[in-house]
Amino acid sequence: MEKLNWLKSGIILGSVFFIAVLLVKPIGVSTQFVILDAIIGDKINSELITETDDGKIQSTNSYLNKSGAKYAKSANQPLNYSFMFVIALAIGAFISSQLRNGVGQSEKLSPKVWNDKFGKFANKRFLVTFVSGFVVLFGARLAGGCTSGHMMSGLMQTSISAYLFTFGIFLAAIPTAMIVYNKSTNRITKRVK
Repeated sequence: MEKLNWLKSGIILGSVFFIAVLLVKPIGVSTQFVILDAIIGDKINSELITETDDGKIQSTNSYLNKSGAKYAKSANQPLNYSFMFVIALAIGAFISSQLRNGVGQSEKLSPKVWNDKFGKFANKRFLVTFVSGFVVLFGARLAGGCTSGHMMSGLMQTSISAYLFTFGIFLAAIPTAMIVYNKSTNRITKRVK
């Protein structure tokens, strides 16, 4: 199967987001990790999410209980569009890899820019990837949503907060990448002087 170029991939991704927003609702993923945590937490502690006599869902956890116990309700009945969407992402990624005859050896290797800066240590890369993923997910919850919801769905809906969020991402990501990989920082410093 030939690799899609960035333009075709972008058009396909944009179309999927447009159809989702048009027919169902904006796409967002990070909230579903909270829901999964709540499902697991409720299995461990059956008093985490309860139903009152009048049928209202509530939680002893203030985060799950906020916004009218929205998260507690989703965890209590997880077979909803958003949760199934996240499960479908994993299934879709697996199907895609199988259609491409699995993950290639070159895709399993660290990128050259990583190897040049930090060496070919797989465990170190896995650790940094895990910690980075945790920080990104923590930040997404702190911001009330992830890049799928804030940036991709938000930009499509011309949300002012989405433009600010996207600006903030690039404002932080570009200098961070330049510092971590030590690329072009000398040229920028020379221009400033």
